Order: sequence, then C-alpha cells, then structure tokens
Amino acid sequence: MGIEVIRIDDRLIHGQIVQGWLKTVFVNRILVVSNEVANDEMQQALLSMAMPSTVELSIRNIKDASYEIINNVYDNEKVMILFSNPCDIVKMIENGVKFNSVNVGGMHFVHGKKQLLSNVSVDANDIRAFMKMISCGIELESRILPNDERHNISDTIKKEAKNLKID
Repeated sequence: MGIEVIRIDDRLIHGQIVQGWLKTVFVNRILVVSNEVANDEMQQALLSMAMPSTVELSIRNIKDASYEIINNVYDNEKVMILFSNPCDIVKMIENGVKFNSVNVGGMHFVHGKKQLLSNVSVDANDIRAFMKMISCGIELESRILPNDERHNISDTIKKEAKNLKID
C-alpha cells in the first residue's frame, strides 16, 4: 500500500480531486504538503470542508511530511499526496524522500508564468524544480483526471529549460 498518487495541483482539494480522482483511485487519506497551508488555519478549515467523510485529511509542512514518509507512517494506508507547486517536491527530495512519478495536474496561468499545456503554466523556478525531478529519474506525467490519457511531459519541460537556458 502506501502512496498511490503524487499530484501537483495549485488548487489542492477541489471538484476534480473529490469527484474525479477519489472515485477512481480509492485512497483513504489525502496528505496536503505545504508550509503555507500548515500555518494557515483558515486554509486548513476550507480544505477540510471540501473533503468527503470517507477520506482522512492530513496537512503537513515539508519537514514533517518528509519525516513521516521516510519513516513509513502511511505504509498501511492508500494515500494521495497533494502539492501546490513543484518546488515543494524538490525540497522533499532534498530531505531524502523518493518519488517515482508525479502527476502534474493543475498549475494555472498567472502573471509571470508561461502556459506550456492547457493545464500547466510555469516560471523559471518551476522549470528548475521539474529538471531536478527529471535528473532524479522521476516520471512527470500530466492528466487532469485519472482516466485521461497519461502524457509524459519531460520533453516539454526540457525544451522549455533549453529556451530559458536552464541546465
């Protein structure tokens, strides 16, 4: 058991997660990893309200989530980990956490970002983080819902890194 899905979605918990992912992947816990959310009681309350009663919610900062994963706290559960950005995943990798695949689900366009795919907009920091993941052998796949076709986006990321002159 353990970690079933690792997803980047800047909205964290919303309709696509609850109605799409949770009805297909069948996890019993969502782990939100975010220093910001872990320190914001209002955001925590809002995320809790969006959760179905059949799924537990844990909200952890990067340090605590890294510790729990490394120490197998979730091994007897089926867990979906949600991140709001790729940089937080790199911080967990630097803490010793290993990931095989990351679903890049929703990184919406805001000023200063470039749209790479319909659901993925990035800036230079995002590209650096993705390149670190690629160098660690992590598959980067993009799809909005679990039944959508998986698209490996590593080549798209590498092309954008080249455009930005990022190694």
